Amino acid sequence: MSDRLMEFTQTPFGKSLANLLGLPQPPRLNRAKAAWADRPLDGKFVTVGSGNGAALAKPLLETLAAAGAVVRIVPEHAGLAPVKQAAAELGIAVTGNPAAESGAPRSHALLFDASGIASAEQLRELYDFFQPLVRSLPSNGRVVVLSRAPDEIEEIGLKTAQTALRGFVRSLGKEIGKNGTTANLLEVADGGAEWLSAPLRFFLSEHSAYVTGQLLRVGKGPKGGEPQPLTGSLAGKVALVTGAARGIGASIAETLAREGATVIGMDHPSAEGGLGETMSRIGGHGLALDVTAPDAADRIAQEVVGKFGGLDIVVHNAGVTRDKMLRNMSPQQWDLVLNINLGAILRINEGLLKNGLKDGARIVCISSIGGIAGNAGQTNYGSTKAGVIGYAQALAATMAKRGGAINAVAPGFIETAMTAAMPLGPREVGRRINSLSQAGLPQDIAETVAFLASPAAGGVNGSTLRVCGQNWMGA
Repeated sequence: MSDRLMEFTQTPFGKSLANLLGLPQPPRLNRAKAAWADRPLDGKFVTVGSGNGAALAKPLLETLAAAGAVVRIVPEHAGLAPVKQAAAELGIAVTGNPAAESGAPRSHALLFDASGIASAEQLRELYDFFQPLVRSLPSNGRVVVLSRAPDEIEEIGLKTAQTALRGFVRSLGKEIGKNGTTANLLEVADGGAEWLSAPLRFFLSEHSAYVTGQLLRVGKGPKGGEPQPLTGSLAGKVALVTGAARGIGASIAETLAREGATVIGMDHPSAEGGLGETMSRIGGHGLALDVTAPDAADRIAQEVVGKFGGLDIVVHNAGVTRDKMLRNMSPQQWDLVLNINLGAILRINEGLLKNGLKDGARIVCISSIGGIAGNAGQTNYGSTKAGVIGYAQALAATMAKRGGAINAVAPGFIETAMTAAMPLGPREVGRRINSLSQAGLPQDIAETVAFLASPAAGGVNGSTLRVCGQNWMGA
């Protein structure tokens, strides 16, 4: 369904009227139109800064150079020594900040290595870098801050300062979203620096257009694994997507196929017609099967082991809602949602871990901001989606031992057939209560799932990434 307010405010008259009445003016987001590229930043300017003691300048600059970016610095900014040293070691040319030069192209992105900030006083370096530059960010620009992972830090001052970066990025995201610009934080744990490239590329690209105000932890990759580029990383992979007949599931299947994966789309037998259409469109394979069937895992294994040798990717997307206030909710409504949205995931994974899942496999579960913030009338649904987040954390160690990973994606308000059927008022509220003033698209969920499903994201395990335009609900 089209966003009429967005279309209206893109016209000169609509923009003037919106300014007069104080109406939201949703920016038009630049979303990816093709598969992951080798040089997604080719010819784009990226301004890089750092704090004193920063430790991530080298992998940061390596990623930018490989992606084709032209690196800029602010010569007078304090703390640039790590950036200059890394650039000299890598042979990467850097140019001065052109802010005062008439007609100079604006930087597509601002990157700041804050991994060395260790005190409240040193946080001033964030202000000194961003304050003069942030107003010149173009439409659909990017801000990425790099930090250390606070959960690994014991020193009080350092842990305090590194945790403060979360509030900075979340707040900045709410300031700059009006023109479609996003701000995100990469928290790099011990051993995570060598796995930084793919997450950094994702946050700087059009594939993350609806992801903002979020933090993502990057740690050690699988034992014996080697970092690899995103481009081509799903070629030859075999992926199972549940709930693939339509909506978000169909978009996930299409995106995985776009990146080279062989997709097995699974849905309830009642949706077999739509499933067949989706799989035919992408050259996939349909499997009409109820996720709650007691033998679902065995039947999946029978389908995939003989034909494909097993699964490299499993995406648990199937889900339902049965909304009622708890006082009015029937036992059947509770049981149905818990069984499909959570119980089936646990049972299928338990079976596939015994037979059907290859070593190195990656699992992605679809959660929801409803599991983070909660919604009145969704005690059943919210329980399942919060449970999915905890499950991803709990199973992460087991998956790591097998060389794989499990993560979750928490969508916000997404334009689907279900939201299109909502009354106008609630639908408009759902669209506007985020930093980008608009609903997401199924593609936004699919792009994030594809990233997390890639072995290039080997340093991401046990995490939940919200794809919600920085919805105002929840953390």
